[in-house]
Amino acid sequence: MKDFFRLLFRLVPPYKRDVFLNILNNLLSTVFSLFSFALIIPILEILFQINTGTYPYHENVWSLPFNEIGSALKDNFYCYLLHLIDTRGGGFTLLMLGLFMVGMTLLKTGFMYLASINMIRIRTSVLRDLRNMIFGKILELPLGFFSEERKGDIIARMSGDVTEVETSIMSSLDMLFKNLIMIVIYFVTMIVLSWELTVFVLVLLPIAGFLMGRVSKQLKRPSREGQNKWGQILSQIEETLSGLRIIKSFNAEDRTYRHFEEENNTLRRITARIFRRQQLAHPMSELLGTAIIAIVLWFGGTLILSHNTALSAQVFIYYLVIFYSIINPAKSFSQAWYSIEKGLASMERIDKILLADNPIRDPQQPAALNEFKSCIEYHHVNFRYQNEPVLKDICLTLPKGSTLALVGQSGSGKSTLADLLPRFYDVEAGSITLDGTDIRSFRKKDLRALIGNVSQEAILFNDTFFNNIAFGVKDATMEQVVEAAKIANAHEFIMASENGYQTNIGDRGGKLSGGQRQRISIARAVLKNPPILILDEATSALDTESERLVQDALENLMKNRTTIVIAHRLSTIRNADQICVLQDGRIVECGTHQELLALGGTFRKLYDLQLS
Repeated sequence: MKDFFRLLFRLVPPYKRDVFLNILNNLLSTVFSLFSFALIIPILEILFQINTGTYPYHENVWSLPFNEIGSALKDNFYCYLLHLIDTRGGGFTLLMLGLFMVGMTLLKTGFMYLASINMIRIRTSVLRDLRNMIFGKILELPLGFFSEERKGDIIARMSGDVTEVETSIMSSLDMLFKNLIMIVIYFVTMIVLSWELTVFVLVLLPIAGFLMGRVSKQLKRPSREGQNKWGQILSQIEETLSGLRIIKSFNAEDRTYRHFEEENNTLRRITARIFRRQQLAHPMSELLGTAIIAIVLWFGGTLILSHNTALSAQVFIYYLVIFYSIINPAKSFSQAWYSIEKGLASMERIDKILLADNPIRDPQQPAALNEFKSCIEYHHVNFRYQNEPVLKDICLTLPKGSTLALVGQSGSGKSTLADLLPRFYDVEAGSITLDGTDIRSFRKKDLRALIGNVSQEAILFNDTFFNNIAFGVKDATMEQVVEAAKIANAHEFIMASENGYQTNIGDRGGKLSGGQRQRISIARAVLKNPPILILDEATSALDTESERLVQDALENLMKNRTTIVIAHRLSTIRNADQICVLQDGRIVECGTHQELLALGGTFRKLYDLQLS
């Protein structure tokens, strides 16, 4: 209960107006429902000719004392009803009562419809807000968060878990608001009619509620297990689609299928357990409701037959109608609680994203950053992933307009060293300064606006050539995009495609070769025109001809820029102003290409190894 209300206070407050209107419309719907039920009493009295008394007519009813107004309105109604029976007959009176009941029901259902319209607006808006919050949080969180999470599981939280919250919790809001109002108003009416009978009912209901709650509490844990397992299955599907070439090459289709089949069967068992407990809600509530009705019928009938109550037979029937009308809302209330428990399990998984801490924050009073003027410096930088040290006491100076090459074995910390500059991660100790100011003093957007990135794997989107090149550049013109493509040696193959710059390149640029994807990535960096450039092994995965074209494009891109190059092919960094050799997270050698060769150390060994 506490978790549910905490969730409502998080998601619903922007829609207070709709919540108020929903409650008001449900209130009016319930009131008119009571009026329509109340007509049962005079109808029964006419049919069975029970009421033969006389009723005085009261003028100026509203001027009477408050405690006498209800009795006066009842006298006036019966006075008019008896007059109608005397003048027009019982059949006509029953017809009028029936039409009046239809009118009350029309008002009841009309307000009920308006309440549902308010709730639809709340449900759809909260669902939209929840997706926006998750997507925004995904964009905000640092890269380190996603190295510990599986992509498929994150997709499952944004799709399946969000849908589960909508179907389980938000769809239950309507039942909770509407049914709570109905139960409260009906109970007040029952107390007015017979407090003795209502006290007896209040003793029975908690027993039924306890039995229902026992089953409900057992639903949350398997629901969480089911959502976790669905996330694992989505991760496997995503990995399978990405690795189909390898799966087929190694004849691993059977192994992959068996693994999926086992996971899917586990999900089936968990889901079946959840559904069994969900389906238990209706039979239990039906049985308990019927049992309570039977007990109330026995107890109330005993009171009337023994003349120990002022309750008449026709009013007792009205009481039973109201009480029976509470049973359905109570059953819906219990079923809604089953759904809420299931939805709360999904919300816990969503909160692993929404409530994840982001250590890389903008400063409260950021320093201004409009241009890069002099140099980049690493001052005794240390960094670790969780408990594993990656960089140790790194000291570097990169003057504006120069090229720094980082070389070393895989895992030596080259990419991490470059990733610290745009604050994809933050240093653990030491600092990185830009023109003498710690980069943590700048807004992340301002810092990253000065940095372009071309990685080993060209990250492209399922869109056109134009939109991929213009990605992140506001109001880019066709002339600017074409010029950037020409500098990147991409214009010719773009124009040779079916629709030129408006050709869709497929998922992750799947319609292009590796060299073409890389040149599109370079064109994107050219259009951004950053003063600082990071090239992360941009040619390592290409054939000789593609490498030459890409290398030419990179040289065009690097002109008059401050560049950090991460390279495995040492032949591509001959002209670097400074080459740093990393080993186990430390800089072991630093100098120009010729200086390092002459030194005869680690760089020379790597160079000779590649030549051989």
